[in-house]
Amino acid sequence: MKPFMDDNFLLQTETAKRLYHEYAAGMPIFDYHCHISPLEIAEDRRFNNLAEIWLHGDHYKWRAMRTNGVDEKFCTGNASDWEKFQKWAETAPYTMRNPLYHWTHLELRKPFGIKSILNPSSALQIWDSCNALLATKDFSCRGIIRKANVKVICTTDDPIDTLEHHRSIKESGFEVKVIPAWRPDKAMAIEDPKVFNSYVSQLEVASGISCGTFDQFMEAIEKRHLFFHENGCRLSDHGLETIYSENYTIREIKAIFERVRSGQAPSAEELLKFKSAMLYEFAVLDHHRNWTQQYHLGAMRNNNTRMFESVGPDKGFDSIGDYSVATALSKFLNRLEYEKKLTRTILYNLNPGDNEIMATMLGNFQDGTEPGKIQWGSGWWFLDQKQGMTDQLNTLSSLGLLSRFVGMLTDSRSFLSYSRHEYFRRILCNLIGNDVENGEIPADIEFLGQMVKDISYNNAEKYFRF
Repeated sequence: MKPFMDDNFLLQTETAKRLYHEYAAGMPIFDYHCHISPLEIAEDRRFNNLAEIWLHGDHYKWRAMRTNGVDEKFCTGNASDWEKFQKWAETAPYTMRNPLYHWTHLELRKPFGIKSILNPSSALQIWDSCNALLATKDFSCRGIIRKANVKVICTTDDPIDTLEHHRSIKESGFEVKVIPAWRPDKAMAIEDPKVFNSYVSQLEVASGISCGTFDQFMEAIEKRHLFFHENGCRLSDHGLETIYSENYTIREIKAIFERVRSGQAPSAEELLKFKSAMLYEFAVLDHHRNWTQQYHLGAMRNNNTRMFESVGPDKGFDSIGDYSVATALSKFLNRLEYEKKLTRTILYNLNPGDNEIMATMLGNFQDGTEPGKIQWGSGWWFLDQKQGMTDQLNTLSSLGLLSRFVGMLTDSRSFLSYSRHEYFRRILCNLIGNDVENGEIPADIEFLGQMVKDISYNNAEKYFRF
């Protein structure tokens, strides 16, 4: 019987152990997509207790707690932080075989150095130990980032954001690059004219351009895109149910925009056409400035109307959708490629049934200008676990070039989530190590070690060009 989560956790062979400990473990982290707050980095926030840094905003844990019969007041409600942590400690033992169990104990070990198993009996000691460390300078936001050996962080930012916190971080001399990423989803969300028009009003203020027409709207968008570029942004991201690629004319789009601006709700057909037009225009801007674009596809959001109305979005009531993706994705990428406007692109799917679609779609649009120009992103959200990452790595290996993969990201709101990179690297090394010891690939440790280092960090550094 192996001990729980020892130094060789998830490493089943001697080759896997060697690849991880000698090559992967010491590589820096290039976290090219996350949702942490640039304000908290700028202020170098110190957290008052473990619940603040670990439970506030963590919809993964909230889902598990609700499933374990925990009342909402201990998740998003007004219970004290200690009470919320107690409920999480009660829930943790029941998460065995859920990735939360591994994440929880990896995050206690790094950065806190705690190897105890979290349960009701250990909760108070862990609470006190972590809180004592969080009170020190080394466990501020920046201190935790340093401890994790992070070199680059890309946040997620709306076109109307001032980016003042990114500038403040840079001016402070913080050695880690904290770079904005352009997330323009609200600029194409015309479903609710009142909400959209409110957003356009904010865009007008941010850009200094009145948006009475579609041309003026796009002028404002382009101006903000340039502003992001001038502030170091080289990366965009879109969170979509599926890719939109309906046929449209620019005359139709202008008319739809004007009707929505006047308060009229679009028809279903108009909605799809407008989203298709905006997605194309965003992609053209990204190509023009030589950015990388990301598409996160397949989330079915806000399923529980009562809880959405009570606690709002991003609280753990989203799930995997079964949207059709192949035809629209091919049409969208093909138009950009045909017009020579397809920039570096990363595709993420939430439905594992789309794995082979994504892995084979990449090869259609590689153009030989650079290794891995079109990427299939790491296992995302519900697939960000051992089985999901293993399936993604195996499918990419079978249908593409694993060696050119840009690797892992946290996609998290937590400063403790950098251990997900360790989790990924252990899984990667174990897969390769097993192949070596099964005689399926040569035991060329030098080559394989370099491959592991590249996937862990080097490929991303070369790909994103920050």
